[in-house]
Amino acid sequence: MHSIRYVGKELSCEGVTIASLVQQHGTPLYVYSQATLEDHFDKLDNALAPLDHLICYAMKANSNQAVMRVLANAGSGFDTVSEGELRRVIAAGGDPAKCVFAGVGKTEAEIEFALKAGIYCFNCESEPELQRINQVAARLKKIAPVAVRVNPNVDAGTHAKITTGTYENKFGIAFEQVEGVYARAAKLKNLRLRGIQTHIGSQLTSVKPFEAAVNKLLPLVTKLKAKYKFEFFSIGGGLGIIYKDALASGDPAWWQTPAAKDILTPATYAAHLVPLLQPLNLRILIEPGRFIVGNAGVLVTRVEHVKKTGKKNFVIVDAAMNDLIRPAFYDSYHEIVPVTKKGGATVSSDVVGPICESGDYFCKDRPLPKVGEGDYLALLSAGAYGSVMGSNYNSRALAAEVLVHGAKSAAVRTRQKIADIWADERLADWLK
Repeated sequence: MHSIRYVGKELSCEGVTIASLVQQHGTPLYVYSQATLEDHFDKLDNALAPLDHLICYAMKANSNQAVMRVLANAGSGFDTVSEGELRRVIAAGGDPAKCVFAGVGKTEAEIEFALKAGIYCFNCESEPELQRINQVAARLKKIAPVAVRVNPNVDAGTHAKITTGTYENKFGIAFEQVEGVYARAAKLKNLRLRGIQTHIGSQLTSVKPFEAAVNKLLPLVTKLKAKYKFEFFSIGGGLGIIYKDALASGDPAWWQTPAAKDILTPATYAAHLVPLLQPLNLRILIEPGRFIVGNAGVLVTRVEHVKKTGKKNFVIVDAAMNDLIRPAFYDSYHEIVPVTKKGGATVSSDVVGPICESGDYFCKDRPLPKVGEGDYLALLSAGAYGSVMGSNYNSRALAAEVLVHGAKSAAVRTRQKIADIWADERLADWLK
């Protein structure tokens, strides 16, 4: 559920109309609901209450400082993949001791910073990485907490670019090799074997791949726990969200309809996994990102022109693939609705941006209400992998971001000034 819905004819986020935010901040504009962030975190936290657990929000989904502060205040830890992300956690008031550090290419400088910051654990992806962490820890006279990421060779059945749990992917250590890796790691004097980790992919809408991965790993985890005195088992993230019924899912009544029966909810997730995990008597870590923030955000854009050709109705908007790259990159679907509700017949439309690429589109041949220049559209479910993947392609400024809390709103990132795009560039001496 989320707090973005029509109130009368006006699309609203909690107690604030989107139209009023556009008047204050312009477009393209990201809008986030604090109530939705808190609700999604709490639902997952409560569902896992029978377990000793820690939710580590995967901040790569959305690393805005205000979003992170909301989650830190709710008790979240953080899943980080770079020194920059860990520094963002600290700046947002998060606790490094509740952070894991993942990623296949950690540099020595990043490892050193994370050790000095006192992170909870490194999720390690290879033996050379374990050796590097040991060397850095020895130089700093520290003991580094580590967990090996196991690749269980389980197909999550999701998009090829966000599948991470098969041997075709770059992530983790093959299931059959894990025991040997732990045996060799145990001989490295500056490592502490704190746990074990896995993650099979993102945007999973069925509990079955999670069950398959956990069931496959349970005997291995039990055996290694006894040998190395593990503290935790991290089962990763990957819980999917609603994209195609995003607006309807904001209505509590929608969850009683047939359309909702196959949606993966925290309750369903926990009902299948908690009984498997309880006998381990280990702390369980989970690393969700999209589930918490995805449906909490929208991208608002202005219609600049409507261009009709012999075959197409192009709705040209001021947002572009540099603001939200998911449709261009993943062919992903985002529900698109007018900020002010419109009646009448729909028109098959392509919603496209101004960038000089054919891939700069948000939808193709989609039935949409008839709109014209000056109207505003909202792209729903844009809270995850939206602004955080933004770029300055075509020298376009990064979008502004707003957080809504009840009837209050605040700019949590101001719109980038165009001149700031090249502020760090310098001419070579011979060009002056």
